[in-house]
Amino acid sequence: MFLAGPASARGTLHGVVELREKVVLVTGGTGGIGKETARGLVRLGARVVVTGRDPGRAAAVAEELGVDALIADVTRQRDLRALAETVGERYGGLYALINNAGVHPPRRELTEDGVESAFAGNVLAPYLLTRLLLPALRRGAAGGTARVVNITGGVPRGRLDPGNLQAERRFTGWLTDTQYNRTKLAMMAVSRTQAERYGGPDIAVTVAYPGHADTPMTRALPIRTYPVLLRPVVPLVRPLMPLLWSDASRPARTAVRVVAADAANGVYVGMNGRRARWPAATTDPAVRDLLWTMCERLAPA
Repeated sequence: MFLAGPASARGTLHGVVELREKVVLVTGGTGGIGKETARGLVRLGARVVVTGRDPGRAAAVAEELGVDALIADVTRQRDLRALAETVGERYGGLYALINNAGVHPPRRELTEDGVESAFAGNVLAPYLLTRLLLPALRRGAAGGTARVVNITGGVPRGRLDPGNLQAERRFTGWLTDTQYNRTKLAMMAVSRTQAERYGGPDIAVTVAYPGHADTPMTRALPIRTYPVLLRPVVPLVRPLMPLLWSDASRPARTAVRVVAADAANGVYVGMNGRRARWPAATTDPAVRDLLWTMCERLAPA
């Protein structure tokens, strides 16, 4: 658990916040790490709301975990706006928003808003939903500090090419360069700006890296989704994934800790529950400004 303080400080999470009856929204909470995150928060007494695209899976999770479930596709801005409106009307205040939903398409595809789908789901969705829910988060803080937890994933490192943010030139590279990894890295850069603009006594913005799990999303990935040099070994590694990463509750603990610990704004938490060093690409002010301007233009609140 981690100490509040400067974003550059190191340390583990500490302190336990009373979550009983506090409303927590988990996007992408109908399966995988998101579902286990919801389960962990329910055990701590939170009133959990999950989102998912599939009504059947949403209903099943609501019954299994005793949570509320809302239907939304995070790649569609109309769904995000409707979701934010419903949350504000139904719950009033929101103690924590966990932007967990991840989008990992096999090829470059455009959404109905004309945005590359991985960028839409992994970058624009956390940006827009957080912005739309700021009033609910401030109400939910109730004299304390509400949380925005943006979940990163894949291999979020490397550089961010201003000319390829929506995979305009290249979708998948040779080793770790994939659009999924790039968009998760871009989300982290945007999160740092969110922390600067929104962070304060009533809101803390944190990025969490939970680690890996054998989830429905990872199992459904076609081989062409992987970097070129890794494709030959994917069929050899896949049978091991259920053995190595079968327990999705372990990575889910990272997000649960961030919500339940003392608040810290502008912090990146690794899968060991400790503060980690931000990837170098997220420190470039020119790239961060470009990404923020793109988000404002592509997803006006």
